[in-house]
Amino acid sequence: MTGSRWSEAAPGRRRGPELERAILDAALEQLSTVGWNALTMEGVAAGARTGKAAVYRRWPSKAELVVEVLRAGLPSLGEIEDHGSVREDLHRLCVRMRDVMRSRAGEALRAVLHECDHIHADRFRGVIWKGLHEPAQDLIRDLVERGIKRGDVRVDAAAPFVTDVIPAMFMYRAKVYGSEWEDPDIAELIDRVVVPMLRP
Repeated sequence: MTGSRWSEAAPGRRRGPELERAILDAALEQLSTVGWNALTMEGVAAGARTGKAAVYRRWPSKAELVVEVLRAGLPSLGEIEDHGSVREDLHRLCVRMRDVMRSRAGEALRAVLHECDHIHADRFRGVIWKGLHEPAQDLIRDLVERGIKRGDVRVDAAAPFVTDVIPAMFMYRAKVYGSEWEDPDIAELIDRVVVPMLRP
């Protein structure tokens, strides 16, 4: 699985992408340690060893900075190799989605959603949707179409509601219950809900 890595800022004067990476890394560190409410632009600047003006020049508000931190920090889902069955392919995808949400940026994103007010929450939920759920839907559609060609999925299964089920369940469980997806939960979701919907 590929991911986003921010290199540690080098000492001395930094400009452009190098300074931006240092600011984003410092902001993610703040999110991971003090959370959304206690995060300050001053604290981020100190962590990045730069001036507050350099942060505000790039991100005029805390919310804009945090959105960029979370967007850039979430690992990519990448591709799912063909394992010979739609069940195995979808199981691998769910494990990968779970790992994205357990990444440093994923943990920070969930913490932010629980802390922030409803105005900001909608914006941060959009980060999850664009960074995780939409790519997951595209992959699910590809995996289902692969299964149709193999003959282990019914021909009309690549429908929007079918591709919504896994991302919707992940969002629901995270937001409503705040609970983790453990391996047995993923297996039950695939075997009791998803695969029965796809069978010819």
